[in-house]
Formats: sequence, structure tokens, C-alpha cells
Amino acid sequence: MAILTRILVPVEFSPRCQGAIQYAAALARHFQGEIALLHVVVPPSSVYGFSEAAAYTNAPDLQAEIVASRKDQLNTFAAGALQELPVTRVVLEGDPAHLIVQYARQIDAGLIVMPTHGHGPFRRFLLGSVTAKVIHDAECPVWTGPHMEDAPLPETICFCRVLCAVDLGLDSRAVLGWASAFAREYGSELATVHAIPSSNTRLGGVYFDPDWSIHVANDARKRISEIQEDLKISGEISIPVGDPPHAITATATNWKANLLVIGRGRHGGVLGRIRTNAYAILRESPCPVVAV
Repeated sequence: MAILTRILVPVEFSPRCQGAIQYAAALARHFQGEIALLHVVVPPSSVYGFSEAAAYTNAPDLQAEIVASRKDQLNTFAAGALQELPVTRVVLEGDPAHLIVQYARQIDAGLIVMPTHGHGPFRRFLLGSVTAKVIHDAECPVWTGPHMEDAPLPETICFCRVLCAVDLGLDSRAVLGWASAFAREYGSELATVHAIPSSNTRLGGVYFDPDWSIHVANDARKRISEIQEDLKISGEISIPVGDPPHAITATATNWKANLLVIGRGRHGGVLGRIRTNAYAILRESPCPVVAV
């Protein structure tokens, strides 16, 4: 895991976004890093509709008015949580997901921290679409979660327990490596979970031989142990059977995880269907999630 010296936080002025900034501030203070706040102004017709936008005789005047207003908001947004931290504030115009990914690449961000849901007229841009595109396209890990508005104060945020979900695909070593490096940085306890879909242990209402279920679980545990040995780490391994999103988030709840690390599944596997399992995990997780 690269040292998180530069953290990007897309801002759309919601309570969830305030919570994202609190997590980013805690991370920046720990890593002695800096924060970049980015707000993207979308075209007026996309926010207000064509009829309202047409009420302005000059659309560029409307856009300029919105940009100026957003700059004023961004200059004071979450000022208290960011005290004594180096902060850059930027307003851009265009497609939110594209510009977030592009700006993260431009500043060489080590992490993007953003809520899973938007707010007000921007809600539809961050409810799945923008966050999904950023998770899919960003070159750096993306930190998100459904409970950002409930984030604790930066000085009280704790990462005592880090849970890493692996699907044993090609990304698993990198995902567990990132999780272990983060846990080591904070002196956290690290555990690994791999969910075995029920379809691997039964067909319809007919269950396979119990020995087969045991074999599948033992094989998964062995493969995780080999990755741990390769990374020179240790930690508890959990192999629940069931719907992967539910099994993984239930494990996070029962284990009282402070952070859940998952892969983005670019190479397939159980977590590979971003629009199904990974998104369900993001929606159901009891704690913040980092998609590596």
C-alpha cells in the first residue's frame, strides 16, 4: 500500500460528504498527507431540466453563476474538520465521474473518499452512477460506505479491526496486501473472509455430500493461508457459506470490523460482478468499505 499522502474527496455538500471528509481528515493526519476537495458542476439542463434552464436568456451566464456559487460553498465547507491540514479546493465543469477519475490521476491521489449516495439535485449523480463509475475507472483505491453521515469525529475514528474479503481471483493477493499494509500502519487486527456461495454446496434443494462442502471450505482456507504466508502475515480466516454480500457483511458486523476491504473484481470471481455482489456489499456494510 502506498503511503496516503494525497487524498481526494469529491464534494456535493451533503451530510454524507461531511462524513467522508471526517474520514479523510483522520487519514490525512495519520499519514501527514494533504486533502484535495473537488466539486464538479454539471450542465444546468442536467440539474434543473431544460425548461428551467431555458428561463435564462443566456445559458453561459447561468453556468457562471452556478460555478461562482459552488466556489463560495467549497471555500468554507467542512472548514472545522480540516483545520491545520493542507487543503486544495477545486471546482471543475463537466461529467462528474470522468473528472473525478481524471483529477485523481492528475494529482496522483493515493485514495478517493466519497459517499455512496448524493443529496438534493445531485442525488441521481451519486446514487450508483458516479460512485460506480469512479470505483470501476479509478486507478487508486476508493473509500466509500452507506453510513458516511454517521462518521465519528476525526479524532475519535478508530481502525482497530480490518476485515478483508477475497474471492480468490487474480486480485486477491493485491487486495489482501493493501489491507495488511493498512492494518500494520494502524496496529490493527486483520482478518480475512471468503464467502462460499450456496450454489457451490447444493443444487436446487439437494445438498451435495457434506464431505464436498468441507473440501470446498478447506481448499479456500488453504489458498488464503498460502497468500498470507507469501505476504508474511497472519490472522483469522472465516469461510461462511451463503449469499456472498450477506455473508461478508454479516461477518463484518459480528466481528465488529471498523473497515472492510474488497476487490473491484476486474478479473472476475465471486466479487467480480461489480453491479451485483460488490455493490450489495457497499450498500449493506456496517462500516466503511475500501474497493482496491
